[in-house]
Amino acid sequence: MSEDDLRRRAEKRADEKIGFYRHLYSFIGVNIMFIVMNLVFSPGEWWFYWITGFWAIGLIGHFLKVFVFAEKLDDNHRNKMIEKEMEKMKK
Repeated sequence: MSEDDLRRRAEKRADEKIGFYRHLYSFIGVNIMFIVMNLVFSPGEWWFYWITGFWAIGLIGHFLKVFVFAEKLDDNHRNKMIEKEMEKMKK
């Protein structure tokens, strides 16, 4: 792998991690506002947890994509899979 390819992959991974952290900070900030709004405007009826719960599902998916399955989802892995499939087709 060339130095340019390595740098491009590293930049992509860094951008993905930064994107996740921005998503996380937005999640925390917006949900704090929702909790405060819920407590102030409708204290007897809890609705904020619906938004928080569904958004949390998306956040967990984003986390898994960036930190758990990153190796399985990168372009290098895709190229290896294509080569493997081509070898199978030649047989």
